[in-house]
Amino acid sequence: MGLSNFFKLEKLKVIAYKDRKRSSKVGTFEAMYNPDSFSQKYAIKYEATQGINTTGKEVNYTQSIPEELGIKLLLDGTGVSQFGILSLFDNPTVSERVEEFLDLTFRMNGDIHEPNFLVIEWGDLTFSCRLGSVDITYTSFNRDGTPLRAELAATFIWDADESKRLAEENKKSADLTHSRIVKSGDTLPLLTKAVYGSSAYYVRVAQANSLDDFRNLTPGQEIFFPPLEK
Repeated sequence: MGLSNFFKLEKLKVIAYKDRKRSSKVGTFEAMYNPDSFSQKYAIKYEATQGINTTGKEVNYTQSIPEELGIKLLLDGTGVSQFGILSLFDNPTVSERVEEFLDLTFRMNGDIHEPNFLVIEWGDLTFSCRLGSVDITYTSFNRDGTPLRAELAATFIWDADESKRLAEENKKSADLTHSRIVKSGDTLPLLTKAVYGSSAYYVRVAQANSLDDFRNLTPGQEIFFPPLEK
């Protein structure tokens, strides 16, 4: 085991990608300190309208608001977090760490013309998301006014590509998009029948997935099944 690995703890990471499938990595922000806690928020939105001259209304579901994850990250530039040989190396300043965080999570990526797609990893937590907001509070300063300590209170909004989102929703209606991962022995007509109840739509599915040869599916391949027109 190398000396650097001996001192290294598993830290919370914010990994940035430039595509929603999280396949093209941009960079990683690693927390200086693991947070003491994090918060998760779930919310449901119901229809707000109510009839005139009524005392109440039915609570009718409209949508589930995407999950929010709240994390506070502490950045320290006083040197108290460094010890032994690690203190001999030049470490990024608090301002540089803040800029690194904002570059990866907040600022527009010129290749995609929007902020990056994110994954937060820490222990058992794996959270695909986008940055919702971040409040930065500076609490300690050097004599020249440069910040020595900052707290980042960040809110991340759950985000996943269409196939993962639909899998979690687990909706069964024929008027919704479905996806299946091809297994050995699967054929497009059989998969189409399993989704729609009939194999008659396999040509449309082949067209929707740009399949040149629908007879030879590859295990592990993802097939999308578009909504049926009413």
